[in-house]
Amino acid sequence: MVNIRGKIFSVCSFGSSHGKAIGTVIDGCPANLELNEEDIQKELNRRKPGTSSITSPRKEKDKIQILSGIFEGKTDGTPITGIVFNEDQKSKDYSYLKNTPRPGHGDFTWKKKYGNYDYNGGGRGSGRVTISHVIGGAVAKKLLSNFGIKIISHVVQIGDIKAKTVNMNLIEEKASQNPVHCSDPEAAKKMEELILEYKNKGDSIGGIVETIVIGAPIGLGNPIFGKLDGDLAKALMEIGSVKGVEIGLGFDVATSTASEINDEFYIKDKNNPNEKTKNSSIGTTTNTSGGILGGISNGMPIVTRIAVKPTPSISMIQNTVDLEKEKGCEIEIKGRHDPCICPRVTVVSESAVAIVLADHMIRSGFIHPSNLEFNKE
Repeated sequence: MVNIRGKIFSVCSFGSSHGKAIGTVIDGCPANLELNEEDIQKELNRRKPGTSSITSPRKEKDKIQILSGIFEGKTDGTPITGIVFNEDQKSKDYSYLKNTPRPGHGDFTWKKKYGNYDYNGGGRGSGRVTISHVIGGAVAKKLLSNFGIKIISHVVQIGDIKAKTVNMNLIEEKASQNPVHCSDPEAAKKMEELILEYKNKGDSIGGIVETIVIGAPIGLGNPIFGKLDGDLAKALMEIGSVKGVEIGLGFDVATSTASEINDEFYIKDKNNPNEKTKNSSIGTTTNTSGGILGGISNGMPIVTRIAVKPTPSISMIQNTVDLEKEKGCEIEIKGRHDPCICPRVTVVSESAVAIVLADHMIRSGFIHPSNLEFNKE
């Protein structure tokens, strides 16, 4: 089982939904990055359950403890270990699932592949394991912020309700003002009502989350294997419940012509404060490529979107099989679940993108692999 992401800046995830704890070991983070538990805690607070009527009622403090890798308030170049202890797990809720795989979950495939499968709350395959993503992503985002890189994420669609385009500078502020994390207030209200409607039915609903990177330099990624968009797509696709990934215009390129979507180049106006950038004096008039050309970042905002399926754990009666008795049966899933995963996935998506970018920044020579102080020389 593979539990590590990244080549130089790497994140090793461990733990399960109803185990003692969930955590992350981050290797390859350069020394002298100012880092404390609050840097990670503020990110974990964004994904923890029980924060609104449209999230799982499971009550967890999700309090981070850093066990290693920090000395006198800075990273020391050794592995950073962060851990969160589970406190509100109710494993008895899942005992009936031992031999009856839940539709839409990985129960069947995990049990067939590994035999010894922790079915409590989905075990290692639970969405709660994304705590590991967020711990690693928090460190990656803190590292990237030292180099002027910012990552923001918001919900752009729930069911058939789509958000209107919002000025990029307002996305983070607007999205933080509602539980759906949508930057369009009017659409956010309708989305929340739709989510609650499905919650009351014992059902769930899916949606789309967009993540934007601002300030990434030209030159991240490789032209053949190790493409930046390829690595981003893999990291995003490996978030539980994600069934589709788009970069830039995404699937709409299939119904477009080159003359419509080619991003044309121009020389930036050095006297225009809105166009001042350390990346390049050359820009593109549009950004249908999502900030990546030929597998390499081009200095424009990197734009990704993920299609998130409805939470498969619903209280409606569904058909399944009893693996022990080898016969069909019905199942009614109990426990506490999100009627829509999208709002809490926003920070997870940011984290996945941040981990990939931090790794590529070091691999491409923009960040010194050993000591951040060397970047100042």
